[in-house]
Amino acid sequence: MENKENKMEEKNNYLSADPATIRQIDEKMPPEEELQDLAEFFKVFGDATRLKILSVLLCSEMCVYDIATLLGMSQSAISHQLRVLKQMDLVKNRRDGKTIFYALADDHIITILNQGLNHIEEG
Repeated sequence: MENKENKMEEKNNYLSADPATIRQIDEKMPPEEELQDLAEFFKVFGDATRLKILSVLLCSEMCVYDIATLLGMSQSAISHQLRVLKQMDLVKNRRDGKTIFYALADDHIITILNQGLNHIEEG
């Protein structure tokens, strides 16, 4: 730990964080793998089409055909985006005969979307 603090001080003579703060940050910093996973998770929210699909699913469970019709897009495009959302565990599906219905995976997704919208609206 002391090595890290010394290196930081060598690089920047203006470093004002005291050793206790540096140690606290170091202890709370998630592992690199978790940070990479988190970055991938948030990338999914960086696409307007996926956000539209998630917004539709906030209101109701739906099949690909209905989502495509509502958003004025092809079923193929919707299916592709739903596959991405499913891989990231943001949506789940259930089969009813030949039709597959999609819904948000859990309440965390609702919270993330609502928090993001609240942030944008307040800004």
